[in-house]
Amino acid sequence: MKNTLVIILLLIGCLSTFAQKKSGFGIKAGLNYSSNGDYLEAVGEALENPDANVGYHIGLFGKLGDKFYLRPEVVYTHTKSGYTDGDLKIDKLDIPILGGWRIIGPLNIFLGPSFQYIFNSKFSDISIDNIENDFTVGLNVGAGVNLGRIGLELRYERGFGENIATFINTNITSLPQSRVDTRADQVIFSLSFIF
Repeated sequence: MKNTLVIILLLIGCLSTFAQKKSGFGIKAGLNYSSNGDYLEAVGEALENPDANVGYHIGLFGKLGDKFYLRPEVVYTHTKSGYTDGDLKIDKLDIPILGGWRIIGPLNIFLGPSFQYIFNSKFSDISIDNIENDFTVGLNVGAGVNLGRIGLELRYERGFGENIATFINTNITSLPQSRVDTRADQVIFSLSFIF
């Protein structure tokens, strides 16, 4: 937790530096169409793929450069995945560090790692305390269009490795521990405004 706080403070400092250099500083918000990994019930080890659901995100970003640019972000994200036994809800802090290229006019593409810190997770109102890794790494890839100060972008995010959470499933009595993979797998649509 202490390392995560240091990373956040460093990124906020970087964002402030970008704003002072007039390279770009902005806000963003949008919708996520996401599903997490497989759900394994304790009884019979049944494997179930989740239904994707709509979530949301809101955050800050900085941009350094023009044709080729670096874009760090700090984003609060809420996701929800539906399973037969209930919904998995995750609140996390995403910190993508993107490298981008403005191709033609307002069109740009980008790619980079996303560092994620899960700070709250529930499966059908059961708090999940035992997540293998609260801090994980994924990949973002996408494209965007900038129309003056307003930007629209579409990106795909995927976690690099499984991140299993175990919890007590109250619907099962004989072997009560169930597992779910909390790895992100989502399509993200964002609207941004740069100052």
